[in-house]
Amino acid sequence: MNRQRQEQYQQQIVALPDAHELPALLVRGVTNFARRHRYISGAYILGLISLLLIGSGAKLSLQQTREYTKLMKTIDLQAEFDASNEYWKARNAYHGTKGWFTCDELCQRNKARMVKAETVLGEIRREGQARMSDAKAVAGLWSEIGVGEVKDSFWQYFYSGKQFARRQSMWDALFIGIRQIGRSRDESWIEYAFKILMQVLINFSLGLLMALGMFVFGLWAIVRSYQPSPLVAVAFFVAAACGAFAFVATYLMAIYGASAASIYGVFKLAETSARARIAEQQRNTHVHGHVHND
Repeated sequence: MNRQRQEQYQQQIVALPDAHELPALLVRGVTNFARRHRYISGAYILGLISLLLIGSGAKLSLQQTREYTKLMKTIDLQAEFDASNEYWKARNAYHGTKGWFTCDELCQRNKARMVKAETVLGEIRREGQARMSDAKAVAGLWSEIGVGEVKDSFWQYFYSGKQFARRQSMWDALFIGIRQIGRSRDESWIEYAFKILMQVLINFSLGLLMALGMFVFGLWAIVRSYQPSPLVAVAFFVAAACGAFAFVATYLMAIYGASAASIYGVFKLAETSARARIAEQQRNTHVHGHVHND
């Protein structure tokens, strides 16, 4: 009877693949995914190639550097600063004299002054953006200036996505711990850690995918500011978007791989411990059987 129970328990143990079998399984899984999702795989490969080839962008020549610097110096930052101060002064004066539902004569004058200051500020900013766009056109979209601006935009969104994932994971860990205390104390720390790990993976996936979407959404505005030809604009947009996708996908795969390796190690250790315990029980049963027969 005991032997039948041991055999049934041994059959319930899930046999995990050995460590030397994992590379072959990984290659097989990647190959099958690439065959089923050709467009995604193609975008990923194109993104990796774009990251390797574009690098930091093309260096500006001496003539380009002089022309770019000359145009950038024509932007009147002091005028924009003064216009911005005038606008905020007028805005504060307007809101200071405005009632809940009424606006007297003084309030109307302050409002007109605020609208005029806002119009002047908008004109100065549009003029500065136009001159900056002319300077960017001299540098070129594939230059170190253009590539650097796109990289700065990507890193800003990428960092925001990671910050979102960290904050959300911290709150999730707190709430999961509170729920576990209220429900049951019989759950092992491995199950609790597994729940936290799955929630962290979900949060990082959501945060980085949202960051990728916002970066791609704002990428076209950066591309247009360099005044490229339609063909160059589309080529750069596709290359930059695929490059960002490849980087985010590689980052997430690294996180998933590290998590899967940790889970594999824990379950492999549990499997080895269970098999050793069964073998010890079988030896004890065998020894007791011999003693009983004697």
